[in-house]
Amino acid sequence: MSGAAATEQAVRRLAADHPVTATILSRWHHVALPDAWLSGSLLAQARWNEAFGFPPLHGIADADIIYFGSTDLSEAAEQAVAQRVQALYADLPVRLDVKNEARVHLWYPDHFGKAIAPYHSAVQATTTFPTTASAVAITPHALSAPFGLDDLMQPVVRANATQIDRTYYEAKATRWALHWPDLVILPWDQAGHYPL
Repeated sequence: MSGAAATEQAVRRLAADHPVTATILSRWHHVALPDAWLSGSLLAQARWNEAFGFPPLHGIADADIIYFGSTDLSEAAEQAVAQRVQALYADLPVRLDVKNEARVHLWYPDHFGKAIAPYHSAVQATTTFPTTASAVAITPHALSAPFGLDDLMQPVVRANATQIDRTYYEAKATRWALHWPDLVILPWDQAGHYPL
């Protein structure tokens, strides 16, 4: 087995062994959304807990399911989808965020103060996530990691400067350092940028 295959297998094992990711993926067929992925910092934080000997839910506030639904870009449609999916996972001990990546460009300027181009897929959206380790998305049958899996597994936090700024990254890093004091958090000047 190659190094990359072994690392992917380790990430799948991490997801299968974590109570939140395992629950989400075990019911994935009920999600039934286009281009849907479990993504964001949940896998990274699960890895940090594993690496530093913390309980599985330590520091984890939420889980993110992203999808790409281009037929209805309304906020109401996204909220209806979110309510349906949240009901599937009402027993989770963390909040579940469900986001339609096809509509991010509509609200991003109001939230972050700058316009962005529309995404073309949910995986493309992950290339703009705040860190290389959080830019990982998984389903029961697929794994996407546009920056690779090394930072996730080491574990190292490296900014992804594709879309976020230094202030946003440092605010996130401060929170993470409080929960995971031994976590290696690289300074902004060592940020990655997609494409690599």
